[in-house]
Amino acid sequence: MPSSPLRVAVVCMRNINRSMEAHSILRKKSFSVRFFGMGSLMRFPRLAPKEPVAYDFSTSCNMMQKDLSCKDQKYYKGNGVLHILKRSDRIKPHPERFQECRDPFDVIFTCAERVYNRVVAAMCARDQETWQPVHVINVDIEDTLELATLGSLIICELCQGLQQVEDMEGSLAELLQAEKEKTGGNFLHTVCFR
Repeated sequence: MPSSPLRVAVVCMRNINRSMEAHSILRKKSFSVRFFGMGSLMRFPRLAPKEPVAYDFSTSCNMMQKDLSCKDQKYYKGNGVLHILKRSDRIKPHPERFQECRDPFDVIFTCAERVYNRVVAAMCARDQETWQPVHVINVDIEDTLELATLGSLIICELCQGLQQVEDMEGSLAELLQAEKEKTGGNFLHTVCFR
């Protein structure tokens, strides 16, 4: 067993649905976990073919929820956005960007390949202070409520497997292969250093 608890980050684009759902599930299993977004702004679709509604990451979930309710409550309630924002507001006051966090993690899960590419680039651009390995693993999760839950369960299984092994470096490929055979998913994996 690892000598210390596994430190986990989960990153999606907006830090509202997929990463938040994974955080919720991992927290219930007592993992040390934080969740982040990788985008420049929080963007939500509109019913009419206009530019999406956008907010800065410092905007509170509560404020976004109120503003979207005023813009079109029926639409944003129907597509689940108001529910997601209310759920997120109970966990933290506003979304956070991964680029602004310098906390150490053992494993960083991403929820889309483009997020994975951005996280790997951000990690490679940082000064390596301890030269400790950080495993960046992509689990492709579509941005819907149902698929966010299913993808989060896969992330949880991987974390449970990693928490139980003596040698994370030697066991990770085997764990990813077993999960691929079980779920049919493809996983990207890179080792960065912090």
